[in-house]
Amino acid sequence: MSVFQQSATAGAIASRQRASRIGDFFALTKPRVMSLVLFTAFVGFAVAPGKRDALTGGIALLCIAMGAGGAGALNMWYEAELDAAMTRTARRPIPNDRVSGTEALAFGLALVTTSIAGLVMVNALAAALLAFTVFFYVVVYTMWLKRRTAQNIVIGGAAGALPPVIGWAAATGHVGVEPLLLFLIILLWTPPHFWALALNRTGEYARAGIPMLPVVAGKKATKRQILVYCVMLAAAALLPWALGFAGGLYAAVAGCCSTALLLLAIRLLTSQSGSEAIFARRLFGFSIIYLFLLFAGLLANALG
Repeated sequence: MSVFQQSATAGAIASRQRASRIGDFFALTKPRVMSLVLFTAFVGFAVAPGKRDALTGGIALLCIAMGAGGAGALNMWYEAELDAAMTRTARRPIPNDRVSGTEALAFGLALVTTSIAGLVMVNALAAALLAFTVFFYVVVYTMWLKRRTAQNIVIGGAAGALPPVIGWAAATGHVGVEPLLLFLIILLWTPPHFWALALNRTGEYARAGIPMLPVVAGKKATKRQILVYCVMLAAAALLPWALGFAGGLYAAVAGCCSTALLLLAIRLLTSQSGSEAIFARRLFGFSIIYLFLLFAGLLANALG
């Protein structure tokens, strides 16, 4: 092999290593979670009253995405040992020694600090809400609630429910009843979404010492709670229409989606051990579609 070929090969290897390294840091931000956070924040911004500035919106959404990504990185830094003990998370960058804990901590803090500082340029309320959201997710949920109570996801879900409120605040400079309805919808959506996942991961959570509801109360009780929360969610989903915040298009979407969700929750409740895992996966998967369609309906209603 010539010197030129050796150099080209070394360059290609270095390029692949850099790309892999970037990918590992991107994985720390929990991109799938971040995308849902970003979408709900965008809807909160877009449906807010008054004139909206595209530049302001772009800055706000970028900062919210960075804040969510930084919070995800800090979560992975703190839970590295826990992630290594669970099959679902064992291949994450830190347990696989592709990123060190110190690097993840520095990366997360840099993203969070930059995001809050950037959002201050939009308005102080939005920046304060973002700072509180990150604090609640990293400190209250990750460091305190998650390993101490079966209600971890019920209380901790408040962090994931705040992005549309932040988006609304970025657009208007205040918080009204409307964004709080969106907060309530996501807050009630979070428990059945994660409990459906936990039903099929009960053994892993038990071995890791995480008191998820199926571990503490059993699968039957968890399935009942999933139905209870789905009923409350279906009622909350109609509140934007009932209170005049959204129109008939949104009401139709919410009604159809909530009916489908309730049917899945009932089917899960009545399922036997042989089919329980199948219906838990279906409910988990549909719950993501449900939230997306609900917020897309709000967006279409507001822009239509």
